[in-house]
Amino acid sequence: MLNLKLSHNPLIQYRPIRTSDLEVLEKIHGDLFPIRYESEFFQNVVNGRDIVSWGAVDRNRPNEQSDELIGFVTARTVLAKDSDIEEFLRYDSSRSEQTLIYILTLGVADSYRNLGIASSLIREVIKYASNIPICRAVYLHVISYNNPAIYLYKKMSFQCVRRLSAFYFINGQHYDAYLFIYYVNGGRSPCSPLELIKLIVTGAKSGFRMVAAKLWRKEDRKPSKWSKCKESGSLLPTKHNKRMPTEGALSQFV
Repeated sequence: MLNLKLSHNPLIQYRPIRTSDLEVLEKIHGDLFPIRYESEFFQNVVNGRDIVSWGAVDRNRPNEQSDELIGFVTARTVLAKDSDIEEFLRYDSSRSEQTLIYILTLGVADSYRNLGIASSLIREVIKYASNIPICRAVYLHVISYNNPAIYLYKKMSFQCVRRLSAFYFINGQHYDAYLFIYYVNGGRSPCSPLELIKLIVTGAKSGFRMVAAKLWRKEDRKPSKWSKCKESGSLLPTKHNKRMPTEGALSQFV
């Protein structure tokens, strides 16, 4: 079964998902995700209805399972003008046909983790998008507590451009999501809102530190009214208990 530890050397290959994968595809989604997908979604995946997909298989897998899915990625083409990342793109708005690729789901069976399969599946999507001249980016959402996925996308040069509050609603509870973008075919904005905010924040912090340093020098022989905030390196009145956010904390909420 999919969750058994490997007792052999795997030989991983990648191929399009097809109709014969339907049952296994549904099972892996059910095992991996807290969200339940409608049967129509799986039918659209295996039949290629407005969804592109790739599967990973282990050719050395025993018991006639050498062509059974052990990983997958599904994605959809989206018009750039209709997407929620239009502000982060450099493209000609008069050309309404320009597109994006949105990754819907990505997963690898537990026993095949840490073999580079997820990275290879993402590269298949990036290669596909890069070969479409009118495509400008690959993008996706990640639930905020999925640290392995966040690390993976950052390692693969996806840019985290926004945190979306209460994006997911799972089992009666809201969860935030991060929006990640990988630009292709010149889709990156020369100065995105994120970069502009970072410049403003950096400039404001530099100015604040200069003023604070002058105050510190003037007061260094008097009883201290200020204490240094360890996390940010800025100065705070001792009577305040609030912490100044660090650059990392600011950028992840953009």
